[in-house]
Amino acid sequence: MKKVKVLLIGSAFAGDLHMDAYSRIKDRVEIAAICSADAAQANALAAKYGFGGYRLYADYNAAIDETDCDMVDICVPNFLHHDVCVKALTNNRNVICEKPLATNVADGEAMIKKSIETGKHIYYAEDWLFAPAILRALEIIKEGAIGVPVFMRARECHCGSHSPFAQTLKFCGGGSMLHLGIHPVAFLLSLKNNEWTEISAMTSGGLEKNLIHKKLEGEDWASCQMRFADGATAVIEANYTTSGGMEDIIDFYGDSGVLHIDLNFSGPISCFSIPGMRYTVEKAEITNGWSRPAVDEKLNLGYVGEIDHFVSRCAENLPAKPGLTGRDGLNALIAVDAVYRSAREGRVIKNEI
Repeated sequence: MKKVKVLLIGSAFAGDLHMDAYSRIKDRVEIAAICSADAAQANALAAKYGFGGYRLYADYNAAIDETDCDMVDICVPNFLHHDVCVKALTNNRNVICEKPLATNVADGEAMIKKSIETGKHIYYAEDWLFAPAILRALEIIKEGAIGVPVFMRARECHCGSHSPFAQTLKFCGGGSMLHLGIHPVAFLLSLKNNEWTEISAMTSGGLEKNLIHKKLEGEDWASCQMRFADGATAVIEANYTTSGGMEDIIDFYGDSGVLHIDLNFSGPISCFSIPGMRYTVEKAEITNGWSRPAVDEKLNLGYVGEIDHFVSRCAENLPAKPGLTGRDGLNALIAVDAVYRSAREGRVIKNEI
């Protein structure tokens, strides 16, 4: 079977997540090139996951122009998503784009337009849709174990991004709702076929209005209520004010039962350490005392499954399954934009569907 050739653009946090997933399917994928402003970091990343024979670039334009590849994997800061994606699509390449799709709706729409024009696919990297715990929970719901879900609550929270690109709106596009809340937003929209009818929201406001992070231009806390066409409602929260590691929590309330999902703290290991250990869970500030170290965090959060899916679809030049297309990424961006408008204007945002 012909291997899918990938050009990875970006070698930091997201690049590591994706390279881990590629390393598990080496029989089906080849890393043709890596583009990074930090050559040492890029080479260390490739060595970490056992990849060689790739070309190294510092400029993404040259990388896309010169690399013989089937797919361009975009793992760079948010403000570059639009430019890199359009360049790759123009060069007749399928694209994986990390969340959020873009920093604003207009750029997201331009990306979708270019995808349609070129006939190439944007694969939107929403890892929640491949998290094993979520997939099992959806099976339980589908079999009717909790009846009809009428209310959902979902949140992603941690202590805050340390990336310099996440501090300024020009580079990141938003605060905690765009960076973290985009996951529960996209997940719930995929469950409800994007049929939301209204959104009402509040945010901390950014800078001195923030709860903790007074130098962060985006909000460090945000919450919204979302109503869907079938009458179900949801509450979504995202914040940078949570200590102790990442929180990914989803609750379903049905008319015959309740279901709770905890993506991060469901590991079977408990450890008490006086000196601390190298790593426990994402965003944990300390690792000493009692902790529950993750066993296979990247698998459990869905990154492995999503990359496997994208490689399979790219091999056949097919679109991703619902919830993971460029259009789905745009839908999530539009909903988050409505969250910000609702908070800014102090009113309910209606969606004409």
